Amino acid sequence: MAEAAALHAAAVARAIKASGTLVRLDPAEFSRILNRQEMPLVVRSHSRGLFLKRWCYLTPYRGLAFFTLSPEALPLPGKAEIIDAKAIWIP
Repeated sequence: MAEAAALHAAAVARAIKASGTLVRLDPAEFSRILNRQEMPLVVRSHSRGLFLKRWCYLTPYRGLAFFTLSPEALPLPGKAEIIDAKAIWIP
């Protein structure tokens, strides 16, 4: 049991290293980051769990990856390139 937990922790640590720096923002600040970009790239997913429904958004900006979680869909700039993902996993 302890060995499985150690393997899981090591896998999470490798995922964090591979993903680079992730910055979590509230939805309003995330929208401000999108509006600073000329043609933003946005990856979004919609989870529909039994008790929790939420939207997850991810965008790169100046070498960092910004993400937010929102109970409601966010309005996105018309100039945004949107990628609808099945899921976004944030370590």
